[in-house]
Amino acid sequence: MSQEIICNTMPINDTTDASALKKAWLWLDNNFEKIFLVAGLLSIIAFITFQTAYRYVLTHFTSGSGAAVWTEELSRYIFIWITYLALSVAIKKRSSIRIDILHDKLSARWQNVSWVMVNTFFLTLTLTICWTGWSQIERLMMFPQHTTALRIPFIIPYLVLPVGFGLMSLRLLQDLSAQVRACGLKDTAIALACVGLVISPIVITEYMEPLPALFGYFAALCIIGVPIAISLGLSTLATVICADTLPIQYLAQTAFTSIDSFPIMAIPFFIAAGVFMGAGGLSERLLALADEMLGGLYGGMALVTVATCMFFGAISGSGPATVAAIGALTVPAMVQRGYDKYFAGALVAAAGAIGVMIPPSNPFVVYGISAQVSIGDLFLGGIVPGVMTGLVLMGYAYFFSRARGWHGEKRQRTIVTFGRAFWDAKWALMVPVIVLGGIYGGLMTPTEAAAVAACYGLIVGVFVYRELTPRKVISCCVEAAETSATIIVLMAMATLFGNIMTIEDVPGTIARAILGVTENKLVILMLINVLLLIVGIFMEALAAIVILTPILLPIVIGAGVDPLHFGIIMVVNLAIGFITPPVGVNLFVASGVSKAKLSNLAQSVIPMMLLMLVVLLIITYIPEVPLFFVGK
Repeated sequence: MSQEIICNTMPINDTTDASALKKAWLWLDNNFEKIFLVAGLLSIIAFITFQTAYRYVLTHFTSGSGAAVWTEELSRYIFIWITYLALSVAIKKRSSIRIDILHDKLSARWQNVSWVMVNTFFLTLTLTICWTGWSQIERLMMFPQHTTALRIPFIIPYLVLPVGFGLMSLRLLQDLSAQVRACGLKDTAIALACVGLVISPIVITEYMEPLPALFGYFAALCIIGVPIAISLGLSTLATVICADTLPIQYLAQTAFTSIDSFPIMAIPFFIAAGVFMGAGGLSERLLALADEMLGGLYGGMALVTVATCMFFGAISGSGPATVAAIGALTVPAMVQRGYDKYFAGALVAAAGAIGVMIPPSNPFVVYGISAQVSIGDLFLGGIVPGVMTGLVLMGYAYFFSRARGWHGEKRQRTIVTFGRAFWDAKWALMVPVIVLGGIYGGLMTPTEAAAVAACYGLIVGVFVYRELTPRKVISCCVEAAETSATIIVLMAMATLFGNIMTIEDVPGTIARAILGVTENKLVILMLINVLLLIVGIFMEALAAIVILTPILLPIVIGAGVDPLHFGIIMVVNLAIGFITPPVGVNLFVASGVSKAKLSNLAQSVIPMMLLMLVVLLIITYIPEVPLFFVGK
């Protein structure tokens, strides 16, 4: 009897163990990268905050202690690791910056075929960098080198190339396997045949001119729907192979060195600060404060929406993040009070563009690094355009609402209620003070100010507002790391692309051609504005900045335009691209928030876009306006 019981229960135990093992494996598969992202992001925020505090506080109590130089070095290498690990998470979610105009028009069947092609191209680049990255490891094993401060063997940070890109390759293979099952063998064969057709010129021809290869492959891959960062890397790889411009090992080396930069670290810190404060209850308190200030006027809630977007833009540095955080609260409230939902959605989309003008601003950080211009001066230069845009949108909202009888909420507003709302929002309002005060007071670099803001946002969300739970903190860290990784990898691949252009003197050739036609600064600025507006229709702002800055900067410098002034023009111009379909990301977010059709939102946003164009013309042709706070 006992033997029978044992025999009957053994399979059950085996099944239970197998099920538990399967669940553990699935959990690890879903969360492997996230463990490192959370630990890595929190640690570099802590290290750079400690570095800032150490310099100004601890050194006063510890004689001869000097600077904590190890924090910056260690943070840079952790930052590189989490950037490439975060890209694996982005691959799983298929969240990347890409041009998907053609993809969206395809039927479901051909969209699946397209994804097989995209993953195959993506896999080609990751495997190449993984392989060439391992050659860097072999070189460091033969000739060991150590970091300056901590004397860490360079082999440890450089391991991110084979490990990080190898993990990306694994995730791409998983996605590709699932996509093949969805497509079937016939459609998979069609997709692979199309891939072969695209790469055939490299195989067939012994030599191809660098520029046709570089720009031809970049355009073709973008049209197919390959992420823009990967298109930049693959077009560079194609040029290296068929034109023998640079050694192929250069790809892996640049993938590491191009983001081994302290200023670039400001991007994940600013994003993390915005995410922490948004999830930690910031939006509601800013909204309540704006409502006390403007809510009783005609179009009160519309005015509150614009004002809150301006407040939140001074924290998040992101247009879509501003639309998502504020629109989710204000659009339903506006509809409930009788506002037209298309007007409500269009207004929050347009106001969200202010998020990249008012400092801190991720596009200003990217431009500052690309053009070697002071990020602090760019932040100052963004204040006036951001405020002007907010004021013209508020003016339009007021008169549009007054004509339709949309009045604000009628309730008692007194100095007491205003004071209470201001006091509730005081912790949120301190973020711009910390960032801008730290930078312009000479206390912190932009990167240090961003890290302190992120640390402050985390502390306020957890201990003051108490709306950031441990689960929310983890989610926020993953979101911030993933969002910043797509931007930073784009910059790394653009460095590869830009170096080929520099070797071939593309920027100089284009500059000489345009200046040969006209040297009139006003005409050149008008032509560049038109070009940027067209580019903004089809390309995301950050991608446009890293690609076009090396090309356009020599032109404007030759025409006598200050690079700082041009950076402000470029960011404001491309901010308008946030509300121009088909790639107007703010419109997409607003469409989801307001449950309104994109076409209807695009029609409603036209008057607002025209007003923003007027602001663009003013800051383009009257440089004293955007440079008012800079002192130039």
